[in-house]
Amino acid sequence: MAETQHDHDNNKRATRRFALRLPVSVRYAENEPEHSAQTRDVSARGICFYVDSAIQAGSAIDFTLTLPPEITLTESIRVRCKGHVVRVEGGSPASKLAVAAVIEEYEFLAEP
Repeated sequence: MAETQHDHDNNKRATRRFALRLPVSVRYAENEPEHSAQTRDVSARGICFYVDSAIQAGSAIDFTLTLPPEITLTESIRVRCKGHVVRVEGGSPASKLAVAAVIEEYEFLAEP
């Protein structure tokens, strides 16, 4: 059966989103410095975060965040992710940009 655009849009929201304010380190390119950001929400397939510096939709990013026990149901887990930006919009808090990205790869990191 063919997937319609409506089905595709519903699949984007098929995973549970967690409205969490977590610190996240974002790197827009391999040789670029990290930017500090704060998540707006996180799911298994994507993330939305607030950041000061602009980035274009379609850009590759990588980021690292620590998922708290209420998400992992065990202990805090650091995760490094790679993906790409799907949307950038004016946001808040304090007039920061809201960046939505799809997660394409991830790895769990050992705690320092």
